[in-house]
Amino acid sequence: MSESLRDQLLKSGLAQKLKAERKPPAPHKPAPKPHAAPRAKTEIDLAGAYALRAKQEREERAREQREAERLQREKKERKQKLAVLLNGKALNAADADTPRHFPHGNKIRRVYGTPEQVAALNRGELAIVQLAGRYLLVTREVALAAQAIQPESLVLLCDPNAPAEDDIPPDLMW
Repeated sequence: MSESLRDQLLKSGLAQKLKAERKPPAPHKPAPKPHAAPRAKTEIDLAGAYALRAKQEREERAREQREAERLQREKKERKQKLAVLLNGKALNAADADTPRHFPHGNKIRRVYGTPEQVAALNRGELAIVQLAGRYLLVTREVALAAQAIQPESLVLLCDPNAPAEDDIPPDLMW
């Protein structure tokens, strides 16, 4: 009449009866590890995300570098075209002594010309173009061609038909 320990515990109420339907896991399938699998998957996902992010950042930097190089190359080509266009077409006279002041780059600049050149500049027949830090007097047609190549190279081109912005005449010597 010996009862098993299990039966004794069940009778005393210290243990609950296990379900008879419960089967032990199949021998060919190992029991899953509930904490290890999600953690490992999370680590793989994080590592993959970091790798993907790093790859995207590298591609972005490479694309920005290529774009900067392209812009630099185009700027250099425009400068070369402008230099070719302006070669020998500058009308700056060596004996020029009449200054013509104009605003450029938040400063008042000046270029020297003969009195006839300054008068033609104010009438819009001549213009001022910047090349390699120098201000060159050129004809209106050459200035418009320079503006088509590099818009910021055209510094001053007076429009004789434009209304005066202030009461100061453009040919005022100061």
